[in-house]
Amino acid sequence: MNVMEQFWNASLQEAKQGFVERTHDYLCLLCGEQVEKGIIYPVDGALFEASRYMRHHIEQEHESVFAHLSGLDKRLSGLSDHQASLLRLFFAGKSDAEVQAELGIGSASTIRNHRFALKEKERQAKVFLTLMELLREADQDGPPAAAKKGKPQKQEEVQVESGSAEYEAILQKYFPQGRSHALDRIPRKHKHRLVVCREVAKHFAPDKIYSEQEVNDILQAVCADYVTLRRYLIDYGFLTREADGSAYWRTDQDSGEEAQEEKSANRKQALKQMYKEVKSEAGVYQIRNKVNGKILVASSANLKTINGKKFMLQHGSHPNRELQKEWNELGADAFEFEVLEVLKQQDDPNVDVKDALEKLEEKWVEKLAPYNERGYHQEKRM
Repeated sequence: MNVMEQFWNASLQEAKQGFVERTHDYLCLLCGEQVEKGIIYPVDGALFEASRYMRHHIEQEHESVFAHLSGLDKRLSGLSDHQASLLRLFFAGKSDAEVQAELGIGSASTIRNHRFALKEKERQAKVFLTLMELLREADQDGPPAAAKKGKPQKQEEVQVESGSAEYEAILQKYFPQGRSHALDRIPRKHKHRLVVCREVAKHFAPDKIYSEQEVNDILQAVCADYVTLRRYLIDYGFLTREADGSAYWRTDQDSGEEAQEEKSANRKQALKQMYKEVKSEAGVYQIRNKVNGKILVASSANLKTINGKKFMLQHGSHPNRELQKEWNELGADAFEFEVLEVLKQQDDPNVDVKDALEKLEEKWVEKLAPYNERGYHQEKRM
C-alpha cells in the first residue's frame, strides 16, 4: 500500500496528526517515513520516544501537516493556488486587513468574502462525503454488511454449493478457458462474484503470509483489474490483511473457531519474526536527473521510505523547488533514485545516529559537489 492509499485510509484524527500507529512502528502519512517503536531517539541533547520523534520528523521535514497538505497539487487538494495561499495566511493568524495587504487584492471585506467561500466549500465537502457514504451503503451490488467488517463468510452463507452443477457453470462462464487461466471479467452479480472469489482464493496457500506486492503479482495473472479483485477478496473474507497492508493471508473458512484462533496466534508469531528479520537501514541516496545529470543528495533514517520522496515529487510537494520544477517538466521517467552508502550499524547505544547520518551526507555532498549545473544544492556562503 503506497503513502497516498495510507492517507486515504486514515481516520480524520490520524490525517490531522500526519501519522498512523502500526504494530511495530509509526508511519508518516506525508512521505512514508517509518519510526520503529521501542527505540529512544537522541535529538539535540534530548531523548525522544518513537511517537514524539515522529512529530519531530514532521516538523523538520514538512514544517507542519497543514503546510504540507496546503502545498499539494490541486488534483489532490481541490484548492486553487489562490485559495491555498489564503488558507496559509489564515492559519498563520493573519487578520483580514493583514491578508489583504499581503496579497494586495480588494479590501478587507473582499477577504471576508473569501473566508465565507471557504466555509461554503467545507459545508459542501461534508454533504458530498455524506452522500458518498449513503451511496456506498445503498450499493446492492456490493458485499454484505458482515463481509464489509472483514468477517469471513461461512460455508452455508455462500449461496452456491462448491462442486455443484451451478457452481461449475458459473466458473465456466467467467473462466471460459479454464479456471487455471485468466478471469474473463469480474461478475456484477453478488452470488457469482462470491463463487469467483472463492475460486481465486485457492491461488493462495492457506498457511503462508504474503506481501502486498506478492498478492498483486498473483492477482495480475488472474485479472487486469487486480486492485478491485483484491478488494473483493478482502471484503468477502477470503483474504485477511494487517491494517497497514504489510501482510496478507488466506482465510480458512472451513475450519472451526478453535482452529482459527490457533492459526491466528501462529500467524502473529510469524509476523513478529518477519518484522525482526526485516531491519531498517539508514543511509545516503541521490536523486539523479538522467537528462541533464543534475543530482540531489539526501539522507534517510530508513532507506525503505525513499518511495515517500517519489510521492512528494509526484504530487508537487517536494521542498527543493528546482528539482520539483524539472520533475514536473520532464516526468518521473527522467529521474532515478540510487542508494550511495548505507550507514554502518553501531552496537553502542550512546552513538548519535542522527549526527552520524548528517556527517555521512556531508561527505557525499562534498564528494559530488552537486551545485549549479551539477545539482540542486545551494552553495553555502561563508
